[in-house]
Amino acid sequence: MPQPSSTSPQDAAIGNAHPTDTGSLEVRITQTGDALLDRLRRVVEQVPEADAGPQRLARALGVDKVLASRVLKAVRAPDGMSAMHRAPGPGPLRRVVKASAACGVPSTDVEAAHAAIEAFEALIQSEIGDRSALEAILSAWVPEARREFELRRKQAAFRAMSQLKGVQADVFAETAIFWPSDDGDHIDIVWIKLVFGLQRLRPRVPVKFTSQRGVENPDRRMPLNLAGNPVDAVDGAVLSAYSSSPTPTLTAEIVGEATHYLLDGAEMGAASAVDLVTCEVNRSEIIRYVPTQRGRRAWASSDLAIPAKQYGLDVLVHEDLFPGEHPDLRIYDTAVLGTADRNDPTRDIDQFDLLESVEHLGNGLTRFGSSFVPRYRRMLEDICRTLWMDGNRLRGYRVESDYPIYGSQFAMSFRTTDPPTP
Repeated sequence: MPQPSSTSPQDAAIGNAHPTDTGSLEVRITQTGDALLDRLRRVVEQVPEADAGPQRLARALGVDKVLASRVLKAVRAPDGMSAMHRAPGPGPLRRVVKASAACGVPSTDVEAAHAAIEAFEALIQSEIGDRSALEAILSAWVPEARREFELRRKQAAFRAMSQLKGVQADVFAETAIFWPSDDGDHIDIVWIKLVFGLQRLRPRVPVKFTSQRGVENPDRRMPLNLAGNPVDAVDGAVLSAYSSSPTPTLTAEIVGEATHYLLDGAEMGAASAVDLVTCEVNRSEIIRYVPTQRGRRAWASSDLAIPAKQYGLDVLVHEDLFPGEHPDLRIYDTAVLGTADRNDPTRDIDQFDLLESVEHLGNGLTRFGSSFVPRYRRMLEDICRTLWMDGNRLRGYRVESDYPIYGSQFAMSFRTTDPPTP
């Protein structure tokens, strides 16, 4: 007959703190996190007044409030992976567990918690490398970890690129308005570019931003300003009512599908930061009807050529265009092959896997406000009035991003519409 085990449940818990599963790394991380959560929770629950908040817990254990707060967040996690994301490092955790013994926590629970912390540390050092690498892995499985992971890395990238490029902006935003052309067979696209808090950080650095469209016949492209003049004359391309005063001076250079705007002057620093809003009108920019069996998509894209703290792309579409469509969003890495064509399947592999998504704003200009672009709705009203567009016939879509990745391309696209039946 099998002999009854002399090992207590608590002893078993201590022994199992080190995962024995030899399967995938995900399984081992899950086991380690679950053990850590269980042992820490058991310890903290027995500290007097632990449920009264981080300040009481810090006083009881003799640790600082920040550490106590992180421990409480960890033990309140819904699962082991979330607990590992929220928990401080192994060293601070040991201090907390050691201090808990003086608060009357049984030695068996203290030992079990120490064993779980050792397993946590061993997992990081032997299988993952460091805590930063662990956070990268957890970001794939824990939603809150992914949000924090992406934001912190994008912030770090912004700081580095703004210093290297010698230029940055508080806000970089773009708006595309799709409107039926007068000929009934094409679509006009009004392109608005908004840059706020644009400043040089290093001397003699050129400051430029670019408007670009992927069109089949770039030689025929003729961007106009609101007055109907070619933008190579620059006059009127800048919306002075919504830009800095005096109006910043720009030089425009058209190269194929792209129009480059270069900011004149050599001032540096926050005191010399400028706001720039430009507007292009592109008549008959794209074909309105394309048979759906061709698998083509109508798209507007925005390239991050300026390191910025906040980013937004709005696409405002006339109610008669792309009926019933919600746009698809793709974010491309342009580092190797440059700007992507949304209809080129070979560029699918260049997509960033990020949390950004498209928000449906609703219908009409009253729905198109902005929290970081000043007087945005009024500006749209002025543009629509000048171009004889009824803004109430527009439906809007938006994607926003904090610290967007420099060199990325946001592309919002719609399935094309079949030609009308003769």
